[in-house]
Amino acid sequence: MIKLDGKYGSGGGALVRTALALSTLTGKPFEVNNIRAGKGDGGGLKAQHLHSIKALQQICNAETNPVELGTKELTFHPGKIKRGIYEINIGTAGSITLFLQAIILPCLFAPGKVTLKVKGGTCGKWQASVYYLQNVLLPHLQRFVEKIELKVIKKGYYPKGGGEVHLEITPRFKLNEYDSFPAFYEDLNFKTAKIKLTSQGELEQIRGIVNLSAELEEKEVGERIKTTVESLLRNYQVPINVRIEYGETFSIGGEIVLWSIFSQNGKVDFDNPTILGGDALIERNKRSEDVGKEATEMLKKEISSHTAVDRNLTDQLIQFMSLLPESEIETREISNHTKTNIYVAEHFLDIGFKIDGNKIKVEEK
Repeated sequence: MIKLDGKYGSGGGALVRTALALSTLTGKPFEVNNIRAGKGDGGGLKAQHLHSIKALQQICNAETNPVELGTKELTFHPGKIKRGIYEINIGTAGSITLFLQAIILPCLFAPGKVTLKVKGGTCGKWQASVYYLQNVLLPHLQRFVEKIELKVIKKGYYPKGGGEVHLEITPRFKLNEYDSFPAFYEDLNFKTAKIKLTSQGELEQIRGIVNLSAELEEKEVGERIKTTVESLLRNYQVPINVRIEYGETFSIGGEIVLWSIFSQNGKVDFDNPTILGGDALIERNKRSEDVGKEATEMLKKEISSHTAVDRNLTDQLIQFMSLLPESEIETREISNHTKTNIYVAEHFLDIGFKIDGNKIKVEEK
């Protein structure tokens, strides 16, 4: 039984999500106390954590102690991962992307196709947007699978949520076809490109999406955000393609997500694409121009760092890097979330992460 301290690092939900993912994949049970002790809302499990656990009870017949909203201790015993179609409703604007951080990793190595139909919030404060997940994280996971595709069916904003995404994963490596986890791990490493993101390369293009409620169309909020972004990014002298999508939503809101794509030696690397992101939420009493400026400044800060991984992608990549020793990345900033995910990964796998300035490398012990 692996024992984790929920107060470690950021003291937030990232520790629980990463532990659930790695426990389900490796088959190693764990227990964690002081869940989200670092948060000012009283701590304990939130909706996305609770639904991650419930989903894994379906996906791998996991067994746990009784859990509910606010539970501060968790004991988790995973079973065998299964293929199938799973429908999960997090409720209101509970984060779809945070939920998926606990689920994607084991589903990459299921015995067959997995389809996740998830309802909840598609963007919000202190979480990645589903469009960030789709355009910045998922391209790095292609190496593991035959196919991975995220479709945004409906947007859902705070507080009512009601968004929906469908994530389809067709595995390339099936864990159930190996005699043991070490045999799977060895084959995976022999046949899969390491994660190598240490050089930014040359900026080729900038893309983006402004997605927002239909009620904001009359005031041309999307168009004003797009115009601001394009004027602030013009000096890069590369193609800029920002699309606008208005939609019927339960709550008025929206966001802009930007991502910049780089080439190495004149071509975009399929295994290790350099993609940096920036985003901003549309909020009450926040000018459209300020929303565009905020997202643009975030992206420009990442581009001017000359590193290959943005701050937010760094912590999301840790659990995938842990499967591929000799992987290395260079990032603008190493957050507490990143350090927390490293702490968890080192408990489940026989690896060690080495941090040198803003470089992170994973090695076998």
